[in-house]
Amino acid sequence: MLGPERAHLPVPLDAGTVIAMMDEAGVDRAILVPPSLEGDRNDLCLEAARDYPRRFAVMGRLQLDSPKAPERLKKMKNERGMLGVRLTFHRDNDRPMLSNGAADWFWPAAEALGVPVMVHAPERLPQIAEIARAHPKLTLIIDHMGFARETSDDKAGAGADRVLALAKYPNVSVKVSASPCYSSEPYPFRNLHDPLKRIIDGFGVRRAFWGSDVSRVLAHCTYRQAVTMFIEELDFLSKSDLEWVMGRGILELLHWE
Repeated sequence: MLGPERAHLPVPLDAGTVIAMMDEAGVDRAILVPPSLEGDRNDLCLEAARDYPRRFAVMGRLQLDSPKAPERLKKMKNERGMLGVRLTFHRDNDRPMLSNGAADWFWPAAEALGVPVMVHAPERLPQIAEIARAHPKLTLIIDHMGFARETSDDKAGAGADRVLALAKYPNVSVKVSASPCYSSEPYPFRNLHDPLKRIIDGFGVRRAFWGSDVSRVLAHCTYRQAVTMFIEELDFLSKSDLEWVMGRGILELLHWE
């Protein structure tokens, strides 16, 4: 587990705490992503998924430049509770891997194995677009709308433009997750509603997935408010739209039965 000095929260989350938060917020299931600061350690999240298979599943970490990574990826494909891989390319330690050759083996391997990939590379979305084009059978999910600090508040429209360039690739979906983290306004973060509408309209409700990024979002609102921002405040989403955005779409894409 992460120590307080390395975690988003002062006390690391455990399965029981998260389930209580989910119940209070009206969330049935959650996809767990191990913190990147722990390397490719997936054991704690997998343990939670095995203990509570109706509540949790995992998008696991993989150390791309490890000699054992290709064999580890094959193992992850068949691990109980594992739905796919989550990669990040936005910190000094992982940003270079997208362009220095360390990740080159991964994209065709994941495509061949049918392993879905969530990726957070807000500064490198054109490179992700090229990967999507080159590997049309690879399932790619852009995390957090492709946003970063520089696409907050009045820059959110530019952030929407940036990620919408990937909507033309049918193998690319987007997580409209962590959205409160990109606004300095109070709940319901109205300055993000138009960018959210544009992103969801551009990808379609079957390829746009709500998510909380709960360990970060609590600095901006409650977990329940991260839900109600969508189901109560986004008036452009119909009941049918919400069914897809709030869970059905990602469940079907990741084959979480």
